[in-house]
Amino acid sequence: MTGGSLPRHVAIIMDGNGRWAKARRLPRTRGHAEGVESVRAVTRLCAKRDIGQLTLYAFSEENWKRPRREVGLLMRLLRRFLIGERGEIMENRIRLASIGRLHRLPDEVRRELEETERLSAANTGMVLNLALSYGGRQEVVDAMRAIARRVRRGEIEPDAITEEVVAAHLYQPEMPPPDLLIRTAGEMRISNFLLWQISYTELHVTGTCWPDFREEALDEAFAIYARRVRKFGGLLSEKSSG
Repeated sequence: MTGGSLPRHVAIIMDGNGRWAKARRLPRTRGHAEGVESVRAVTRLCAKRDIGQLTLYAFSEENWKRPRREVGLLMRLLRRFLIGERGEIMENRIRLASIGRLHRLPDEVRRELEETERLSAANTGMVLNLALSYGGRQEVVDAMRAIARRVRRGEIEPDAITEEVVAAHLYQPEMPPPDLLIRTAGEMRISNFLLWQISYTELHVTGTCWPDFREEALDEAFAIYARRVRKFGGLLSEKSSG
């Protein structure tokens, strides 16, 4: 597989932890714990393949509706990951970033997130974006609120609001649109993920549940992506299509 055939930015909806556990007659908590191992494996491989950015849908705004015990476990796993992976993040020159309504995270989780981001801020390798307390609609709403405040202050005219202006007010304005969005566990929906950014993103849905999604499954997604022709709404020239 050549470097030119790889996506520059990969986004993943990590789904199926509960189903994986249920199929094995294990508690859902075991599925979440095993899912962390997939996060580790996929992050390593993407860094090895020189992927520019990897964005993981780690915890959605809607996930707060889950049972308190499960939410508490997910927050503990997240905190443990943020602390335990610092050595590997630094060794692989990964820069950690995050998007979402981060103020909703427990204080102890937010502190570790900020610390890992601070420690890795100067790293020049892959950017690992964690979507936490994230929702695509909520991101657009928050961007509109920020723009509305600027309009009220007289900093921008309503007629001057363009796609570029909206993009500049998203959680991570410098984050490029994903080239490839992977969804595990076979569900055929976007689930409120990166709604603004994925307008021309290639989609790959696999029946593999997230705890089983490792190097082989990721390379398969890359191989399928490499065979696709991206036109971004235009037409191929005769030279490129011939």
